[in-house]
Amino acid sequence: MPFIPIIIIILVVVLILVLATNLKVVQQSKAYVIERLGAFHSVWGVGIHFKVPFLERVAKVVSLKEQVVDFPPQPVITKDNVTMQIDTVLYFQITDPKLYAYGVERPMSAIENLSVTTMRNIIGDMDLEQTLTSRDTINSQMRALLDEATDPWGIKVNRVEVKNIQPPPDIQSAMEKQMKAEREKREAVLRAEGQRQSQILVAEGEKESMILRADAAKQAAIKKAEGEAEAILKVQRIADRQQLVCIGNSQAIRPLPQRGLAYIYTKVLQCCAEFFFTQLSVFEFFRKPCTNHIVPFLSLSTVSQTVF
Repeated sequence: MPFIPIIIIILVVVLILVLATNLKVVQQSKAYVIERLGAFHSVWGVGIHFKVPFLERVAKVVSLKEQVVDFPPQPVITKDNVTMQIDTVLYFQITDPKLYAYGVERPMSAIENLSVTTMRNIIGDMDLEQTLTSRDTINSQMRALLDEATDPWGIKVNRVEVKNIQPPPDIQSAMEKQMKAEREKREAVLRAEGQRQSQILVAEGEKESMILRADAAKQAAIKKAEGEAEAILKVQRIADRQQLVCIGNSQAIRPLPQRGLAYIYTKVLQCCAEFFFTQLSVFEFFRKPCTNHIVPFLSLSTVSQTVF
């Protein structure tokens, strides 16, 4: 009987150990798949849970975080029979722990093989140039196909990125030569364009300078002509003044009675001529005897006008 307390103590310690080992604390972004007697029972979320000893077990611990898988390069053949190495990066997240645990054996291997076959199907419909320039198209098509295929496994594919595309060495060397030729071509075009622009600018500068020189010569000729015209006008004014002075002096020397008599004599002759031409009947009667008298009068009038 002295062993009874020891046995009780041992049983209590064992019970505490069993309870302690079967208390489970599920952390954030984790999920526990629980089986009871070998069959699926439940999925534990965040919190404290008690597992029934000897009846239940944790079948799988699933991470609900977004995960990244980098697959090694895989050989792919394009539409124009060019073999290249392509490696991809897959971003996925587990949305259903039960389907992930029981949907497929070795899910990572299944996703890798599925991504390789999907990529080969997509690249097989493209040629080399399209493959090198259509990464966004390849990424979107692969993501859609993989997301649809992995949905029964409780996996959601968020993104698929083509990490690297490695063409064969001979194709890569030809591409490098082509790019070098393109760069040299662009360089030659840019150099020729620069020379053309410089020649245009030089020609425009010479044109502007010639125009400015022509304008300057024109303005100089105009100024010279204006100066000569002003000089001529000044000389003419001086000559006119001197002529007026001479005329004034000559008119001052002539006697006033002669100038007055010539003016009166001219007016009398004009009045006589108007009288004979307006009086037709009188003119017809006296035409013959008066002609010899009128002509001297008119001639004398003309001479007097010229002289005086």
